[in-house]
Amino acid sequence: MPESSTASPPTQADELRDAIDRCGYYPTVVAEAVESAIAGEHVADFVIHHEPTFDQEEVRRHVTVLVLTATRLMIAHTDEHPADDLLPSPYASTSTEAIALSQVRSVVTSRMVADPESYAGQTRRPEADEAVLTIGWGAVNRVDLEPATCGDPECTGDHGYTGTMTADDFSIRMSAAADGHDAVRKLLSFANSLSAATAR
Repeated sequence: MPESSTASPPTQADELRDAIDRCGYYPTVVAEAVESAIAGEHVADFVIHHEPTFDQEEVRRHVTVLVLTATRLMIAHTDEHPADDLLPSPYASTSTEAIALSQVRSVVTSRMVADPESYAGQTRRPEADEAVLTIGWGAVNRVDLEPATCGDPECTGDHGYTGTMTADDFSIRMSAAADGHDAVRKLLSFANSLSAATAR
């Protein structure tokens, strides 16, 4: 009798590598940097965003990979560059940052749903047409200031300034029009995983 297959199901790490390969943007370069940053940890979830950027008359590509492990959030950015004084031929640069989950201060998820009146309950929720995930861990804070007022429209006194300070370390946006509904769903799923991980 033929032996039954004992192949184990693909892991999240396998799916991550397959997704990087399908993205087709210097997959070996991207995968090597991501795997190095993961440092052997178990991959709990991931999301990949591939977007072109326009630089005058040239189109350059950029890919962002977010990976969630049990202890860290890892973010990798890969960009392509034309030949310059640094290197005589076009090149790609990859930077990775690993943030301890204990350091993540905020996970903000924004969803945009067209035709919201069609909402029909949890089991038939309309798909989001766009999603934005913003993550703050204290590396970058944005301060928005404006002149303070006292409420009297005739007052000409100087009341100083008022404002807000918000963490804005990293933000990623996906839309169904540009990236497809599957990508939007994947981003929202990753946001849920990250929120759950930072709540522990």
